[in-house]
Amino acid sequence: MLKLVRLVYHILPMSHQTLSMPCQAVYEIKKSQFLAFAYPITSKDDIMFHVKHLKDRYPDARHHCLAYIIGDPHNTTHAGFDDDGEPNGTAGRPILNVLQHQGVGNVLVVVVRYFGGIKLGAGGLTRAYSTATQQVVDMMTLAPFIPKSVLTVATTFADETYIRHLVGQYTGEILDSQYSDKVLLQIQLDSEKVEQFGEKLGIYGEILND
Repeated sequence: MLKLVRLVYHILPMSHQTLSMPCQAVYEIKKSQFLAFAYPITSKDDIMFHVKHLKDRYPDARHHCLAYIIGDPHNTTHAGFDDDGEPNGTAGRPILNVLQHQGVGNVLVVVVRYFGGIKLGAGGLTRAYSTATQQVVDMMTLAPFIPKSVLTVATTFADETYIRHLVGQYTGEILDSQYSDKVLLQIQLDSEKVEQFGEKLGIYGEILND
């Protein structure tokens, strides 16, 4: 069972190091293969997406063990792991320990294991999952994690074009748009740019805070 630990206006955690793109590594010991995959994430939905993808891709694997950290790598409130049938504490916890030791946040590591017929024992499993995780960590290209904010802006049909142009100027992204008697745009921006964006918005739109 996964231990997975909106928004009109929501600010994600402080800046820290995270991986800039997915990566993977392979560790083999006593005929068992440990395929380690690392992904940048920002939510539990990202975790579920990647885990499902790997289970669909490797349906015949014995285990799909994982650990994740959302936000600050030293904040255990948003960290978790799953042993996926391995003996308690021999898979998910070692993966998480490596991530926390390396200080990497907003990250998911899934280690897919193919059993080679030779039992490794509890200590051997712990070392194998730790080694596989360390190998994929060594493959990571790290970059500062930039906190994002998602906000909903209400505007008129006449001013929508201006709002879209303004979002582009602040290197933001429009996630969704809804139309009724007014226009609602869901926008993602770097958190540090939200205040200045609101000032530029002026009379052309309103940030909703419900």
